Amino acid sequence: MPPLILASTSRYRQELLSRLRLPFEAVAPNVDETALAGEAPAALAERLALAKARAVAATHPGAIVIGSDQVADLDGTALGKPGGHAAAVAQLRRMSGRTVIFQTAVAVIAPGLAAIERAAVRVRFRALTDDAIEAYLRADEPYDCAGSAKVESLGIALLEAVESDDPTALIGLPLIRTCSLLRRAGLEPLA
Repeated sequence: MPPLILASTSRYRQELLSRLRLPFEAVAPNVDETALAGEAPAALAERLALAKARAVAATHPGAIVIGSDQVADLDGTALGKPGGHAAAVAQLRRMSGRTVIFQTAVAVIAPGLAAIERAAVRVRFRALTDDAIEAYLRADEPYDCAGSAKVESLGIALLEAVESDDPTALIGLPLIRTCSLLRRAGLEPLA
């Protein structure tokens, strides 16, 4: 079996990929994640997922490399990782009572294959008070998460509904689509 590499240092993506019980290595892709002028959130997620996979594949020939990216899409505007408390407060205030589409893309680069798939997750936030936002941010500190919310922990209390055909996409790596791409690369997760 060729080596499997996750082009990411995200602990969330590493935890998700480990669910497949395949041995893998995580390698930092060192990709500039700045959006291009006028770039739509879905296009940004796809471009970055592919760029991450390609960057790591270039230094690991023969490997199967997975790249992924997620962008929160609020009315066509990309909301990235807040990076700090003030930015997270601003993001959650903007998303309060609104539906946000979390665009998650996954790419696989392997010998004879360069493929990408995208999962769009519709998330409806409940109306949030400043006190609820503050309590959540102090408890979860989701400053490294697109859209300032971790659905896999207390962030679930911010939401009214989540709609997706690939449930792990919201956490950052759509595993149903990842399995499909790995099979196309010749790696069967259930073998």
